Amino acid sequence: MNLKWKELIVSIAISLGVGALAGYLIRGSVALYSDLIKPPLSPPSFIFPIVWTILYVLMGISAYMIYVSGSEDVKEALKVYGLQLFLNFLWSLVFFNMQAYLLAFIILCLLLFTIYIMIERFGAINLTAAKLQIPYLLWVMFAGYLNLAIVFLNK
Repeated sequence: MNLKWKELIVSIAISLGVGALAGYLIRGSVALYSDLIKPPLSPPSFIFPIVWTILYVLMGISAYMIYVSGSEDVKEALKVYGLQLFLNFLWSLVFFNMQAYLLAFIILCLLLFTIYIMIERFGAINLTAAKLQIPYLLWVMFAGYLNLAIVFLNK
């Protein structure tokens, strides 16, 4: 396989950029997270940016693999990819800045569904690209547990 470096770098930069922009926009609200009552298994706050950086890189690599695949289904698959990036971004703003934890959970459920559809569409084009999204799906499922617990524990 001939690696197209420019496309790969752009793809990773897009996903990391979405995460960085969300991080920048919520930077003043993240400290409030430490004041919340959190459920068991809540990781320390420093874990989140590490995990998210890894996941955004995997997302970017996966999207690159779809983009260069030459499949006729690329456009539709990348639309779903873009939608899940948007929902991911939106969740951060709703959860941290608005502190609307129930609404954030609803958005997270939509995000999970969208990730599932994305994995399905990616899998029809490139199985490796789909598999690279599985850690993301699992992490967002875990985030759903944390988010829903925060809804109930912080009434």
